[in-house]
Amino acid sequence: MTEQLSADDWISQGIKALTKNGFTALKADPMAKTMGVSRGSFYWHFADLGAFHAAVLKRWREIAAEEIIAGVKADSDEPLKALLRRTFGARLDLERAVRNWAAFDPAAQAAVRAIDRRRLDYIEGLLERRGFAAASAQARAQILYWTFLGFALSGSPVPPARLQGLLDEIQKMVAS
Repeated sequence: MTEQLSADDWISQGIKALTKNGFTALKADPMAKTMGVSRGSFYWHFADLGAFHAAVLKRWREIAAEEIIAGVKADSDEPLKALLRRTFGARLDLERAVRNWAAFDPAAQAAVRAIDRRRLDYIEGLLERRGFAAASAQARAQILYWTFLGFALSGSPVPPARLQGLLDEIQKMVAS
């Protein structure tokens, strides 16, 4: 690469490497080779590997929570239906990679706990706005979230028509 890389370029490459090869791929040398630059470019932007990992985890939180929530808010569909469609219809390789990383790294584990809380709070809020009492919204949000995590971590592809049928059933279960 002839152009100078930004920290964002490195973080984007880190997300790609994490998704494809897992957290052990988040190292300056192999990523620099992939990007066609020296590892000095990496250290220009990040004090050390820990700072880079923190930036990758921050980006994951943006992708896996904030961007989805913003998309749901912008969607004209009913929010819970839009959320289910966006989360269950997404590629979840990055979700699995970060959760695997969290099994070995305290910082990744803290990021997972933070995003779990953010997502649960958001789902609870959606359910409360639908008229559910706080305790019921909290219980239903937890069940929905466990359902999502099971789906995400299974890694099994579901044909679109079958997925839509499952999402319809999930929506009915939550609504009743």
